[in-house]
Amino acid sequence: METSVSRFLPAALVAAFCASAAYAWDVPYVPTPERVVKKMLDLAKVGPKDVVYDLGSGDGRIVIAAAKQYGARGVGIDIDPERVREARQNAEAAGVTDRVEFREGNLFDIDLSDATVVTLYLLQRINEQLRPKLLRELKPGSRVVSHGFDMGDWKPAVQLEIDGDWVYYWIIPERKRVGHPRETIPRRDEIRLRR
Repeated sequence: METSVSRFLPAALVAAFCASAAYAWDVPYVPTPERVVKKMLDLAKVGPKDVVYDLGSGDGRIVIAAAKQYGARGVGIDIDPERVREARQNAEAAGVTDRVEFREGNLFDIDLSDATVVTLYLLQRINEQLRPKLLRELKPGSRVVSHGFDMGDWKPAVQLEIDGDWVYYWIIPERKRVGHPRETIPRRDEIRLRR
């Protein structure tokens, strides 16, 4: 006997999947020009100790440049399997497969806690929806650089124009303190079970 729950469940699962996937598929693939890639990585002062995450990585050019020119490790995230395949081929051709990886997935579902630098070329509303995740998951002092779009009322530390392209730069602030002057709000991965 079919219940209303069993009829509703498939529709609910499809709706949840579509809502989750809609974030990333709303962003068209437009590659960041090489001169802007260089400026983004220079602005973030990327170096060999950094782990650069590029959300909506497309052909992989930002992560590949971070590895090849700055010695960083990198992770590219893209929801489009064709772009992920292309990025992996480009990393192979650039000789940086030992320092970069490309993952197919929704940028809202990826754990960013290993990143020291996050790069973006998304859309204004996606940046604004992503902001709480960046503030929650990235360690204080981590850097965020966006090509083309800011994050609303979160004012960048630096914004500059490069031949008509805008670049925005933020630094993740210290966590807000609560209660005792030395007590801070822990991140999810900092919470330990107490006995």
